[in-house]
Amino acid sequence: MVYPIAFLSFFLCLALTPAVRYIAAQRGWMACPVKDRWHKKPTALMGGIAIYLSTAIPLFFVADFSGLLSCITGITGEEQPLPDAVIWIGMTLLFVLGLVDDVIRLRPQTKLVGQILVASMAAFLGFRLHWFTSLTLDTVVTIVWIVGLTNAFNLIDNMDGLCTGVALIAALYFSLLLPGSGGGMAALFLAGALAGFLVYNFNPASIFMGDCGSLMIGFALAMMGLHYSETAQCTMLATIAVPVMVLMVPILDTTLVTLIRLLSGRKASVGGKDHTSHRLVLMGFSERGAALFLYFVGSISGVAALFVDATDSLTSPAAIIPLAIAILLMGIYMAQIRVYPEKEFSLLRNRAYTPILIELTYRRQLTMVVLDFCLIAFSYYLSYRLRFNSADFAYYFQVFLHSLPAIIACKLIAFFILGIYRGIWRYMSSNDVFIYLRASAMATLFSVVAVTYIYRFRDFSKGIFVIDWLLTTGLLLGTRGSFRISLDAMNRKSLSGEKVLIYGAGRGGEILLREILNNRRHAIQPVGFIDDDTLKTGRKLQGYPILGTFRDVDRLLNEYHFKGMLISFNGSVPNNLDGAMRFCDSRRLFLKRFSICLEPVETEGVNNR
Repeated sequence: MVYPIAFLSFFLCLALTPAVRYIAAQRGWMACPVKDRWHKKPTALMGGIAIYLSTAIPLFFVADFSGLLSCITGITGEEQPLPDAVIWIGMTLLFVLGLVDDVIRLRPQTKLVGQILVASMAAFLGFRLHWFTSLTLDTVVTIVWIVGLTNAFNLIDNMDGLCTGVALIAALYFSLLLPGSGGGMAALFLAGALAGFLVYNFNPASIFMGDCGSLMIGFALAMMGLHYSETAQCTMLATIAVPVMVLMVPILDTTLVTLIRLLSGRKASVGGKDHTSHRLVLMGFSERGAALFLYFVGSISGVAALFVDATDSLTSPAAIIPLAIAILLMGIYMAQIRVYPEKEFSLLRNRAYTPILIELTYRRQLTMVVLDFCLIAFSYYLSYRLRFNSADFAYYFQVFLHSLPAIIACKLIAFFILGIYRGIWRYMSSNDVFIYLRASAMATLFSVVAVTYIYRFRDFSKGIFVIDWLLTTGLLLGTRGSFRISLDAMNRKSLSGEKVLIYGAGRGGEILLREILNNRRHAIQPVGFIDDDTLKTGRKLQGYPILGTFRDVDRLLNEYHFKGMLISFNGSVPNNLDGAMRFCDSRRLFLKRFSICLEPVETEGVNNR
């Protein structure tokens, strides 16, 4: 009975959304472009009406409301009503709150009070996260969880299809994690409605959901996370990790935006183009590409949640820790992208802040130390997991726990001595790679010496340290290299300006290309290279194609419509310099030559030769 009704919610939203869009256009319920928003044309609002009706109507007929009155009055011994009834009531109240806000624009504090009241209602009815033994602390954190996620989905409703798609993915995963339960039914209905709405909301969107949609979606998914924490027959680690992983995208976006705004002296409640999706666009993604990338992040995180749900506490870190490291790296990289006209982290320049805080947030070296701490622990854990089968791992896990502090200390000391924290990882070179290789090898040797001295190598395996060295080396190079790769990819994707053809695909051409990629003031965009050496034709230099020789320049102009040529011969001239000058002059193209030279600075009393 449940699945046909779930499909009914999809078709219901598919039919209701055009009707809502028509009414919104007639009544002037339109979102007009403004400075701190992303859309560029007037778009219909109130799409949340279609989502709400498509979810609430089928859920109303299958939800069990019988336990509500007895729970409130305390007539029976039931601790709490079924979750589907509470989800229906809470999403209805927040739908009304969001609808009023869409029509008359409530103050932020007024909306927050309403959200807290609804979250308090859920806690009063007995729903809690069960993350803490203290009931007081657990109740407070539960209310924060509901209110935080309600606002998180409201915040990620900043780009066509983003909130809808991310919520759809989360709802589908909750339907798999809560099969046959009230929360699972609500997840199916919500997923069906969101899938129908996404047809109209994906880029280019013809209708937005508005606050009446995002607030009730956030509440419903927060309650599904609560329901999982209460009913899942799994470890305490999974009880905490699974809901967080399923809802990773809105949690990441809200945390990142809030922290950066506060550190930049901006109000966290004021909107802006500084969300994760906006930063992805600044990296060179299209609007669709940014939404699809975050869909991918949510999907991978959900797969990890399913794995953790199905495994024991000894195995689940193999999924939790890599995901946490990947999200941390993503957050660090996103935080570096310049969004505001003033410098980010401007508050950190206040003298009231300690040098350690400045080092942590601005130079980021302490962040890398924390990251390496996690990498060391994870690689050592995974070495045991790979070396021993499930039957033996329970015994050797105690060996792992006892020796872990010594391993962490030895490796961090080796990393510090060999200087891996002195380099600038965004400009990682081959010399840095050798430093990391030496540091990883030295760290492993230190670890072997330490466990031999402390534990006489009893119950240890040589294979553990071989696997650990391979994993540590790979993680060191991978995390550092990811920043270099991401920076290079962002530079290439976000290049803008006049198209140019580079003449010369040698060392000078490589240096010129790096200058173009790293210096936006040039405002030029290379389409490729030409070179006098015919053997280079068809190859690539730093990812850009070598399109031919000078004889092909006419054809290339018709194909790529470049506005000028750059001569990149460092210390020499091309064979066809005169021909290049005549060609550019006849086609009214600019011609510039790239060179590097050291010029003396005339300083009184100093010999600069």
